Amino acid sequence: MERFSKDFLFGVATAAYQIEGGAYEDGKGESVWDRFCKTPGKVARGESGDVAVDHYHRWPEDLDLMKELGMQGYRFSVAWTRMFPEGDSRREERGFEFYDRLIDGMLERDIKPFPTLFHWDLPQALQDKGGWENRETAYRFGEFAGAFAERFGDRVTAVATINEPWVFSWLGHALGYHAPGLESPEAAVRASHHTVLAHNLAYDAIKSVRPNLPVGMALSQSLPDVDDIFDPQQMKAAALFDVNQNTFWMDGLIKGAYPQLAMDTYGKTLSDVLQPGDLQPNKLDWLGINYYFNTRIGPEVSMDNPSRVRVIDKYLGFGNDSNPVGELTDMSWPITPPGLSGLLTRWHREYGAALPPIYITENGVAYDDEPGTDGRVRDQRRSDYLNLHLLEVSKAIEAGVDVRGYFLWSFLDNFEWAVGYAKRFGIVHVNYQTQVRTPKDSAHFYSEVARTRGANLVSRQAAVA
Repeated sequence: MERFSKDFLFGVATAAYQIEGGAYEDGKGESVWDRFCKTPGKVARGESGDVAVDHYHRWPEDLDLMKELGMQGYRFSVAWTRMFPEGDSRREERGFEFYDRLIDGMLERDIKPFPTLFHWDLPQALQDKGGWENRETAYRFGEFAGAFAERFGDRVTAVATINEPWVFSWLGHALGYHAPGLESPEAAVRASHHTVLAHNLAYDAIKSVRPNLPVGMALSQSLPDVDDIFDPQQMKAAALFDVNQNTFWMDGLIKGAYPQLAMDTYGKTLSDVLQPGDLQPNKLDWLGINYYFNTRIGPEVSMDNPSRVRVIDKYLGFGNDSNPVGELTDMSWPITPPGLSGLLTRWHREYGAALPPIYITENGVAYDDEPGTDGRVRDQRRSDYLNLHLLEVSKAIEAGVDVRGYFLWSFLDNFEWAVGYAKRFGIVHVNYQTQVRTPKDSAHFYSEVARTRGANLVSRQAAVA
């Protein structure tokens, strides 16, 4: 039984800093991640994306493999510093030419290009002027978006302006865990607002040159799972978590106003940076959702392996919270497939007709599965994970949610930010010494999902029977 329509798009996703390498080639400027990786103690084993998986030179091979697997779309990001090394008006034509070749290569292979303009690699020159805390960065991003649309807008299917603003705003500005490595909740609030402003400015700039090009944003989202709904402390923690990670951006982008709880919680820090006209409703032609897990909120039990809620508790005054329970991935993340359909149906219910079409722009899992003596990578756990989450997407569609595509994270094993190369999300194994690519069993499973429109997916009940 086909579970997805013929128009539903199956693709894979990557990000420039995580795969390209060529960090200092052809005039590319320094990004905050180039700088962060050179800062002692910030990235595991001192690793960096200087070489990564050498996609900058091996992109034809990678696109050929994508085509062989039957991928219909490719969500990739572009490096701002390849095209504008300092994030200002100075162009580097060799960077534009690289993305010309890459996009044309996708089209030649019948793969739809879904570029993301910003996946965390801010030009260091802009960071030196305040980065995302500085309102001017949003204006520079709008100019960059316009230049991108002018050059490539006739060849790409849709554009995401920014990837996971929550992550780089809070992990990068409040917790110091990601670039630029700041530890200020006020900086995180300012950065968060400026991502919404930047999206709106980019939307206008893109539409001014390519009015029909669909523009969206990819948001990292997680539902709070509360142990005890009768515990007011846990319920308060859940509400704060939800506004911090989810509804700040959902309301800001769709309604053109932040939730009252956000205004109350962030107080003067937010009101000081919010200017008239910054927030405008409905500048979102499509919504990207990056989903990995629900976040448990319950009684405090241990400080080992802290969850995201516990970390943010340090700044927002959350109630007690606890570690994930049950089976965990190599990232120590829980596996909560129903949360994906839960998110989708929640937004469908709460936003109604104002909710734009949705793409799952990231979903995947890290497992350290290596080739056997026969060269085959048997990663059944990853196939099982994908199976369960794709069933939840199908379930949401059946419930009436307009979901139009799914981009698996990730196509290739790659540089996984602060944890370096130890965690493997790819459906294609990469030997980091030789750069040899080997499709894992999960790649063939997912290829069959795309070919059969999900007819090969097995429900949990069927698997038990």
